[in-house]
Amino acid sequence: MTKIVEPTIFELSTPGRRGVTMPAVDVPETALPPKEFLRSELPLPELAEVDVVRHYMQLSKFNYNVDAGFYPLGSCTMKYNPKINEDTCRLPGFLFTHPLQPIETTQGNLVLMYEMQEWLKEISGFAGVTLQPAAGAQGEFAGVLMMRAYHNLRGDDKRIKMLIPDAAHGTNPASVGMLGMTVVTIPSDDRGNVDLKALEAACDETVVGMMLTNPNTLGMFDEHIEQVIALVHGCGGLMYGDGANLNALLGIVRPGDLGFDVMHFNLHKTFSVPHGGGGPGCGPVGVGPKLVDFLPSPLVGIVEAETDDVPPLYGFVTPKQSIGRMKAFHGHFGGGLVRAYTYIAMHGPDGLKDIAQYAVLNANYLQARLRDTYHIPFDRICMHEFVMEGQFEGSPIRALDISKRLMDFNFHPPTNYFPLIVHEALMIEPTETENKATLDRFADVLIQIAEEAKTQPELLQNAPNDTLFGRMDEVKAARELVLCCWLPEDYEKLK
Repeated sequence: MTKIVEPTIFELSTPGRRGVTMPAVDVPETALPPKEFLRSELPLPELAEVDVVRHYMQLSKFNYNVDAGFYPLGSCTMKYNPKINEDTCRLPGFLFTHPLQPIETTQGNLVLMYEMQEWLKEISGFAGVTLQPAAGAQGEFAGVLMMRAYHNLRGDDKRIKMLIPDAAHGTNPASVGMLGMTVVTIPSDDRGNVDLKALEAACDETVVGMMLTNPNTLGMFDEHIEQVIALVHGCGGLMYGDGANLNALLGIVRPGDLGFDVMHFNLHKTFSVPHGGGGPGCGPVGVGPKLVDFLPSPLVGIVEAETDDVPPLYGFVTPKQSIGRMKAFHGHFGGGLVRAYTYIAMHGPDGLKDIAQYAVLNANYLQARLRDTYHIPFDRICMHEFVMEGQFEGSPIRALDISKRLMDFNFHPPTNYFPLIVHEALMIEPTETENKATLDRFADVLIQIAEEAKTQPELLQNAPNDTLFGRMDEVKAARELVLCCWLPEDYEKLK
């Protein structure tokens, strides 16, 4: 049952209270609009400033966030966001510039973007990078557009099939479907790899390419990655790498060196840009030599070379066969690029390698602690995450019940029911930023919940028990959307 204990902003309202003092008018006054455009009454709450501040501070305490607790969301890499990122993105030279300014006045911004392109190329082993896509999903779409443009330029327009493993992210087939291509699902083998026989049977002259997440959503590094890429290239296809799980590979292996032709980066995952709540997302795309000329435009480049007395002039360049612009202006600059640049600069090559090693170590430590309590269908050394089943023989408990019960212990639930090939899936990614004490407490709680599932199942079925809001009616929430809450009657719908 939902428990509303905090009064609404309307219930706090008292007629005549004022929390705003308007500044003196510094422009000529004008007449009000015609009467037919005016309302006789606008039901806005009336409160003092202190009431408003206290109300929203109280509401903020109801929010769960990465600064308040552990977020073991698999594949989403909800890790701690260093506060120095907030300082750098608010530096006046970054904060108060506009993308339409003359390039001579924004050289600092352009240098940062140029170096970011170069750093991502070095990290990934690709020949070119665009920073423009607004999120990983849009980066995917840009990558598939480039793959199609590559084939079309060669007159190879019979290629209409994209091969996608059954453990792929849902955005992969969505990106393909938006372009009218056909999705061919490739099953996984019993060790969580791409099934090589199924892949070989699907490879023919109609294949655009393959979209592969490596490590995949099971947390497994494909043991046959070289054979997979060779099969796709052998039939004339291109290899797309879903870079959602790049934090497991930093400084260890470069996707470009493995043979991938294109890959999107999730700066809002691997490189500590805040993730969730609508953004800001950041989905740069790296490409190999075959696709460099197809990158979205514009890119940041050196438009005037350095001389003895004058530094280079940075500006915008357009690739020869560019697929065009993916986003207004040049990507999420302050919201994403400056934060990610700060994170990479502070870690350096050795620090980035540490990120991957600790991400893998933490995931394997948790997997080892939980192996004897929960069934892990693909039980081998994992990378940054692992997937276990949230069910027990003889118990009515499901993965959802386990996740809801975790909330009583101030843990955010892991990803539920994904990937789809694992029944009652719980996908857990501890990230590299959590210490052993946090991981041990999380493991202890999951072991306790497993015991409760057998002895007190009703406790889990009613969970969460100790949060402000109880278990929601998820079907009702999906079908009866409340998209705004600024009028009293909107609040009544939530009670």
